[in-house]
Amino acid sequence: MIQIRSFLTIFTLIICCISCTNKPTKKTIALHKQYITILGTAQDGGYPHIGCQKKCCANFYSGKNDKKSVVSLGLVDLENEQKWLFDATPDMHTQLAELAQNHLKTANIIEGVFLTHAHIGHYTGLMYFGREAFGKKNTTVYAMPKMKNFLETNGPWSQLVSLKNIELQNLQHDATIVLNNKLKVTPFLVPHRDEFSETVGYKIEGTKKSALFIPDIDKWHKWNRNIIEEVKKVDYAFVDATFLNQKEVKRAMTEVPHPFIEETVSLFKNESLATKNKAIFIHFNHTNPTLQKNSIERQSIENLGFRFANEGNNYKL
Repeated sequence: MIQIRSFLTIFTLIICCISCTNKPTKKTIALHKQYITILGTAQDGGYPHIGCQKKCCANFYSGKNDKKSVVSLGLVDLENEQKWLFDATPDMHTQLAELAQNHLKTANIIEGVFLTHAHIGHYTGLMYFGREAFGKKNTTVYAMPKMKNFLETNGPWSQLVSLKNIELQNLQHDATIVLNNKLKVTPFLVPHRDEFSETVGYKIEGTKKSALFIPDIDKWHKWNRNIIEEVKKVDYAFVDATFLNQKEVKRAMTEVPHPFIEETVSLFKNESLATKNKAIFIHFNHTNPTLQKNSIERQSIENLGFRFANEGNNYKL
Protein backbone atom coordinates (compact mmCIF):
# COMPACT_ATOMS: atom_id res chain seq x y z
CA MET A 1 0.00 0.00 0.00
CA ILE A 2 2.84 2.34 0.89
CA GLN A 3 4.56 1.54 -2.42
CA ILE A 4 1.35 2.28 -4.36
CA ARG A 5 0.92 5.60 -2.55
CA SER A 6 4.55 6.53 -3.27
CA PHE A 7 4.12 5.65 -6.93
CA LEU A 8 0.96 7.76 -7.19
CA THR A 9 2.69 10.69 -5.49
CA ILE A 10 5.66 10.54 -7.85
CA PHE A 11 3.35 10.15 -10.88
CA THR A 12 1.33 13.21 -9.81
CA LEU A 13 4.51 15.28 -9.43
CA ILE A 14 5.69 14.26 -12.90
CA ILE A 15 2.34 15.26 -14.46
CA CYS A 16 2.47 18.62 -12.66
CA CYS A 17 6.01 19.27 -13.88
CA ILE A 18 5.06 18.42 -17.47
CA SER A 19 2.05 20.74 -17.24
CA CYS A 20 4.22 23.55 -15.89
CA THR A 21 6.78 23.03 -18.64
CA ASN A 22 4.13 23.26 -21.39
CA LYS A 23 2.45 26.32 -19.89
CA PRO A 24 3.46 29.52 -21.78
CA THR A 25 5.64 31.85 -19.78
CA LYS A 26 4.53 35.39 -19.01
CA LYS A 27 7.12 36.68 -21.48
CA THR A 28 5.82 34.40 -24.25
CA ILE A 29 2.25 35.55 -23.68
CA ALA A 30 3.34 39.20 -23.73
CA LEU A 31 4.96 38.82 -27.16
CA HIS A 32 1.53 38.06 -28.61
CA LYS A 33 -0.31 40.95 -26.97
CA GLN A 34 0.64 43.75 -29.37
CA TYR A 35 -0.90 43.63 -32.82
CA ILE A 36 -2.44 45.52 -35.73
CA THR A 37 -6.07 44.87 -36.63
CA ILE A 38 -7.69 45.83 -39.93
CA LEU A 39 -10.74 48.04 -39.36
CA GLY A 40 -11.43 48.99 -42.98
CA THR A 41 -10.17 48.36 -46.52
CA ALA A 42 -12.14 50.63 -48.88
CA GLN A 43 -11.09 53.92 -50.47
CA ASP A 44 -12.40 57.20 -48.97
CA GLY A 45 -15.94 56.84 -50.34
CA GLY A 46 -16.39 53.37 -48.88
CA TYR A 47 -18.33 50.46 -50.35
CA PRO A 48 -21.04 50.72 -51.57
CA HIS A 49 -20.08 54.08 -53.09
CA ILE A 50 -22.29 57.17 -53.31
CA GLY A 51 -24.03 57.47 -56.69
CA CYS A 52 -22.74 54.14 -57.96
CA GLN A 53 -25.22 52.22 -60.12
CA LYS A 54 -22.67 49.79 -61.53
CA LYS A 55 -22.65 46.05 -60.97
CA CYS A 56 -19.97 46.38 -58.28
CA CYS A 57 -22.34 48.26 -55.94
CA ALA A 58 -25.50 46.51 -57.18
CA ASN A 59 -23.93 43.34 -55.79
CA PHE A 60 -24.11 44.89 -52.32
CA TYR A 61 -27.77 45.87 -52.60
CA SER A 62 -28.67 42.41 -53.89
CA GLY A 63 -26.96 40.85 -50.87
CA LYS A 64 -24.09 39.28 -52.80
CA ASN A 65 -21.31 41.43 -51.28
CA ASP A 66 -20.80 42.83 -47.79
CA LYS A 67 -20.31 46.49 -46.87
CA LYS A 68 -16.67 47.56 -46.64
CA SER A 69 -15.53 50.24 -44.19
CA VAL A 70 -13.03 52.95 -45.13
CA VAL A 71 -9.35 52.13 -44.58
CA SER A 72 -8.18 52.24 -40.99
CA LEU A 73 -5.83 50.29 -38.75
CA GLY A 74 -6.20 49.66 -35.04
CA LEU A 75 -3.04 49.25 -32.98
CA VAL A 76 -3.74 47.23 -29.85
CA ASP A 77 -1.57 46.57 -26.79
CA LEU A 78 -3.38 44.15 -24.49
CA GLU A 79 -0.45 44.02 -22.08
CA ASN A 80 -0.47 47.76 -21.38
CA GLU A 81 -4.23 48.10 -22.04
CA GLN A 82 -3.81 50.76 -24.73
CA LYS A 83 -5.05 51.20 -28.29
CA TRP A 84 -4.54 53.66 -31.14
CA LEU A 85 -6.22 54.38 -34.45
CA PHE A 86 -4.62 55.13 -37.81
CA ASP A 87 -6.83 57.60 -39.68
CA ALA A 88 -10.18 59.01 -38.59
CA THR A 89 -12.54 57.75 -41.28
CA PRO A 90 -16.25 58.45 -41.84
CA ASP A 91 -16.72 54.97 -40.33
CA MET A 92 -14.73 55.82 -37.19
CA HIS A 93 -17.71 55.55 -34.85
CA THR A 94 -18.22 51.87 -35.68
CA GLN A 95 -14.48 51.21 -35.95
CA LEU A 96 -13.92 52.49 -32.40
CA ALA A 97 -16.81 50.29 -31.29
CA GLU A 98 -15.16 47.33 -33.03
CA LEU A 99 -11.96 47.99 -31.09
CA ALA A 100 -13.85 48.15 -27.79
CA GLN A 101 -16.16 45.20 -28.32
CA ASN A 102 -13.79 42.73 -29.95
CA HIS A 103 -10.31 43.78 -28.83
CA LEU A 104 -9.91 46.02 -25.79
CA LYS A 105 -12.53 47.87 -23.75
CA THR A 106 -11.10 50.59 -21.49
CA ALA A 107 -12.34 53.78 -19.86
CA ASN A 108 -10.41 55.76 -22.49
CA ILE A 109 -12.07 55.39 -25.91
CA ILE A 110 -8.70 55.69 -27.65
CA GLU A 111 -5.15 56.67 -26.64
CA GLY A 112 -4.66 58.60 -29.86
CA VAL A 113 -5.40 58.91 -33.57
CA PHE A 114 -2.64 59.14 -36.19
CA LEU A 115 -3.67 61.05 -39.34
CA THR A 116 -2.12 60.51 -42.77
CA HIS A 117 -3.56 63.50 -44.67
CA ALA A 118 -6.52 65.78 -45.37
CA HIS A 119 -8.59 63.73 -47.81
CA ILE A 120 -12.11 62.94 -46.68
CA GLY A 121 -11.61 59.27 -45.87
CA HIS A 122 -8.71 59.95 -43.55
CA TYR A 123 -9.68 62.73 -41.15
CA THR A 124 -13.41 63.59 -41.32
CA GLY A 125 -14.25 61.02 -38.65
CA LEU A 126 -12.86 63.56 -36.18
CA MET A 127 -16.37 65.05 -36.29
CA TYR A 128 -17.52 62.31 -33.93
CA PHE A 129 -15.31 63.73 -31.18
CA GLY A 130 -17.33 66.99 -31.23
CA ARG A 131 -20.04 68.09 -28.82
CA GLU A 132 -22.76 66.95 -31.22
CA ALA A 133 -21.53 63.38 -30.69
CA PHE A 134 -18.87 62.09 -28.23
CA GLY A 135 -18.11 65.47 -26.66
CA LYS A 136 -15.34 64.32 -24.30
CA LYS A 137 -12.15 66.31 -23.78
CA ASN A 138 -8.54 65.99 -24.90
CA THR A 139 -8.57 63.08 -27.33
CA THR A 140 -5.02 63.02 -28.69
CA VAL A 141 -4.70 63.51 -32.46
CA TYR A 142 -1.25 63.20 -34.06
CA ALA A 143 -0.75 65.39 -37.14
CA MET A 144 1.99 66.80 -39.35
CA PRO A 145 2.51 70.62 -39.34
CA LYS A 146 0.32 71.48 -42.36
CA MET A 147 -2.35 69.02 -41.27
CA LYS A 148 -2.30 70.51 -37.77
CA ASN A 149 -2.60 74.05 -39.13
CA PHE A 150 -5.48 73.00 -41.40
CA LEU A 151 -7.43 71.64 -38.43
CA GLU A 152 -6.71 74.70 -36.29
CA THR A 153 -7.75 77.26 -38.88
CA ASN A 154 -10.73 75.70 -40.67
CA GLY A 155 -14.19 75.01 -39.32
CA PRO A 156 -15.71 72.82 -38.11
CA TRP A 157 -12.41 71.23 -37.10
CA SER A 158 -11.18 74.38 -35.38
CA GLN A 159 -14.10 74.08 -32.96
CA LEU A 160 -12.84 70.66 -31.90
CA VAL A 161 -9.56 72.37 -31.02
CA SER A 162 -11.06 75.43 -29.29
CA LEU A 163 -13.43 73.28 -27.21
CA LYS A 164 -10.54 70.93 -26.43
CA ASN A 165 -12.39 67.91 -27.77
CA ILE A 166 -9.13 67.03 -29.49
CA GLU A 167 -5.57 67.80 -28.45
CA LEU A 168 -3.23 68.07 -31.42
CA GLN A 169 0.25 66.59 -31.12
CA ASN A 170 2.99 67.51 -33.59
CA LEU A 171 4.54 64.94 -35.88
CA GLN A 172 7.72 65.40 -37.89
CA HIS A 173 9.05 63.50 -40.89
CA ASP A 174 11.13 60.51 -39.74
CA ALA A 175 10.81 61.48 -36.05
CA THR A 176 9.80 58.45 -33.96
CA ILE A 177 7.02 58.60 -31.37
CA VAL A 178 7.54 56.12 -28.53
CA LEU A 179 4.09 55.00 -27.41
CA ASN A 180 5.21 52.72 -24.59
CA ASN A 181 7.85 50.08 -23.81
CA LYS A 182 6.50 47.84 -26.57
CA LEU A 183 5.44 50.09 -29.45
CA LYS A 184 6.71 53.02 -31.49
CA VAL A 185 5.53 54.85 -34.59
CA THR A 186 7.45 56.82 -37.21
CA PRO A 187 5.76 59.04 -39.85
CA PHE A 188 7.42 59.61 -43.24
CA LEU A 189 6.43 61.92 -46.09
CA VAL A 190 5.09 60.45 -49.33
CA PRO A 191 4.09 62.22 -52.58
CA HIS A 192 0.34 62.68 -52.97
CA ARG A 193 -2.21 65.34 -53.94
CA ASP A 194 -1.49 67.68 -51.03
CA GLU A 195 -4.21 70.29 -51.49
CA PHE A 196 -4.67 70.99 -47.78
CA SER A 197 -1.92 69.07 -46.00
CA GLU A 198 1.16 66.98 -46.51
CA THR A 199 0.73 63.18 -46.73
CA VAL A 200 2.53 60.60 -44.63
CA GLY A 201 2.83 56.89 -44.32
CA TYR A 202 3.77 55.21 -41.04
CA LYS A 203 6.19 52.63 -39.79
CA ILE A 204 4.73 50.79 -36.80
CA GLU A 205 7.18 48.81 -34.69
CA GLY A 206 6.67 46.23 -31.98
CA THR A 207 9.31 44.26 -30.09
CA LYS A 208 9.49 41.52 -32.72
CA LYS A 209 7.84 42.70 -35.93
CA SER A 210 7.20 45.91 -37.85
CA ALA A 211 4.81 47.22 -40.49
CA LEU A 212 4.46 49.94 -43.12
CA PHE A 213 1.13 51.70 -43.65
CA ILE A 214 0.91 53.60 -46.97
CA PRO A 215 -2.79 53.83 -47.87
CA ASP A 216 -2.34 56.77 -50.27
CA ILE A 217 0.59 57.64 -52.52
CA ASP A 218 1.19 58.76 -56.08
CA LYS A 219 3.15 56.51 -58.43
CA TRP A 220 5.97 54.65 -56.72
CA HIS A 221 8.63 56.28 -58.90
CA LYS A 222 7.67 59.71 -57.51
CA TRP A 223 8.75 58.69 -54.01
CA ASN A 224 12.36 59.34 -53.03
CA ARG A 225 12.57 55.87 -51.53
CA ASN A 226 12.56 52.45 -53.17
CA ILE A 227 9.35 50.64 -52.28
CA ILE A 228 10.93 47.21 -52.77
CA GLU A 229 13.75 47.99 -50.33
CA GLU A 230 11.30 49.50 -47.83
CA VAL A 231 9.11 46.40 -47.94
CA LYS A 232 12.12 44.17 -47.34
CA LYS A 233 12.87 46.03 -44.09
CA VAL A 234 9.55 45.15 -42.45
CA ASP A 235 7.31 42.15 -41.83
CA TYR A 236 4.10 43.64 -43.24
CA ALA A 237 3.56 46.41 -45.78
CA PHE A 238 0.00 47.69 -46.17
CA VAL A 239 0.19 49.47 -49.52
CA ASP A 240 -2.06 51.58 -51.75
CA ALA A 241 -4.23 49.40 -53.99
CA THR A 242 -6.86 51.92 -55.07
CA PHE A 243 -7.10 50.74 -58.67
CA LEU A 244 -6.32 47.42 -60.30
CA ASN A 245 -5.36 48.93 -63.66
CA GLN A 246 -5.92 51.77 -66.14
CA LYS A 247 -9.10 50.20 -67.56
CA GLU A 248 -10.99 50.37 -64.30
CA VAL A 249 -12.35 53.92 -64.36
CA LYS A 250 -13.06 56.41 -67.14
CA ARG A 251 -11.22 59.45 -65.86
CA ALA A 252 -7.82 61.04 -66.24
CA MET A 253 -5.41 59.12 -64.05
CA THR A 254 -3.33 62.30 -63.71
CA GLU A 255 -6.06 63.45 -61.31
CA VAL A 256 -5.68 60.37 -59.14
CA PRO A 257 -2.21 58.95 -59.91
CA HIS A 258 -2.23 56.01 -57.52
CA PRO A 259 0.02 53.05 -58.32
CA PHE A 260 -2.10 50.39 -59.99
CA ILE A 261 -1.99 46.97 -58.34
CA GLU A 262 -0.74 45.58 -61.64
CA GLU A 263 2.15 48.08 -61.56
CA THR A 264 3.10 47.07 -58.03
CA VAL A 265 2.93 43.38 -58.94
CA SER A 266 5.18 44.07 -61.94
CA LEU A 267 7.71 45.93 -59.77
CA PHE A 268 8.02 42.93 -57.46
CA LYS A 269 7.96 40.23 -60.17
CA ASN A 270 11.64 39.28 -59.73
CA GLU A 271 11.56 39.33 -55.93
CA SER A 272 11.39 36.28 -53.69
CA LEU A 273 8.11 34.80 -52.55
CA ALA A 274 8.96 35.89 -49.00
CA THR A 275 9.24 39.52 -50.12
CA LYS A 276 6.03 39.40 -52.17
CA ASN A 277 4.24 37.89 -49.19
CA LYS A 278 5.02 41.01 -47.13
CA ALA A 279 3.05 43.22 -49.53
CA ILE A 280 -0.56 43.46 -48.33
CA PHE A 281 -2.90 45.45 -50.58
CA ILE A 282 -5.34 47.89 -48.97
CA HIS A 283 -7.42 51.02 -49.85
CA PHE A 284 -9.56 49.68 -52.72
CA ASN A 285 -11.84 51.80 -54.87
CA HIS A 286 -15.39 50.43 -55.10
CA THR A 287 -14.76 49.59 -58.78
CA ASN A 288 -11.71 47.49 -57.96
CA PRO A 289 -12.65 43.80 -58.33
CA THR A 290 -9.94 42.78 -55.85
CA LEU A 291 -11.95 44.48 -53.09
CA GLN A 292 -14.03 41.31 -53.09
CA LYS A 293 -12.48 38.20 -51.51
CA ASN A 294 -13.63 35.69 -54.11
CA SER A 295 -12.85 37.64 -57.28
CA ILE A 296 -10.81 35.91 -59.97
CA GLU A 297 -8.53 38.95 -60.14
CA ARG A 298 -7.69 38.76 -56.44
CA GLN A 299 -7.10 35.04 -56.50
CA SER A 300 -4.72 35.29 -59.44
CA ILE A 301 -2.63 37.92 -57.62
CA GLU A 302 -2.67 35.91 -54.39
CA ASN A 303 -1.34 32.96 -56.38
CA LEU A 304 1.72 35.08 -57.15
CA GLY A 305 2.43 35.45 -53.43
CA PHE A 306 0.86 38.81 -52.61
CA ARG A 307 -1.74 39.32 -49.90
CA PHE A 308 -4.89 41.38 -49.41
CA ALA A 309 -6.15 43.05 -46.24
CA ASN A 310 -9.55 41.99 -44.93
CA GLU A 311 -11.53 43.57 -42.10
CA GLY A 312 -10.84 41.63 -38.93
CA ASN A 313 -7.36 40.39 -39.92
CA ASN A 314 -4.80 40.68 -37.11
CA TYR A 315 -1.02 40.98 -37.46
CA LYS A 316 1.21 40.30 -34.47
CA LEU A 317 3.95 42.74 -33.55
